[in-house]
Amino acid sequence: MSFATVVNCMDGRAQLPVITYLKTRFGVDYVDNITESGPDRILARQDDPAIVASILRRIEISGRKHRSTKLAVVGHADCGGNPASPEEHVQQIRSAVAFLQQQFPNMTVIGLWLNEDWSVTELATQGNA
Repeated sequence: MSFATVVNCMDGRAQLPVITYLKTRFGVDYVDNITESGPDRILARQDDPAIVASILRRIEISGRKHRSTKLAVVGHADCGGNPASPEEHVQQIRSAVAFLQQQFPNMTVIGLWLNEDWSVTELATQGNA
């Protein structure tokens, strides 16, 4: 069994397209889901230490328990928790990827954008893709 990990929005519309993409992208069997409302903003700003610590702890568990070495962070259009412009989301996703790569240097970290049609676009990659 192989795993990847994703920090995704809690919005149910964002789950299936991302899981499908990651299973194909990384050739894994399963995807551990860590959900928050507007996770790209949370990880880019890091202004809520408790939520950031919770996310990091869950990523660490996925890595330790499921040996996940692939990590994605997601932003999406029409996000209730982060009602930013697409351009702002892209910047936040890139910042979140850089932050996560610093925290988990042995993981490949990618950033994903989901547009209004729920199509996945890979924006940023750090680590061994």
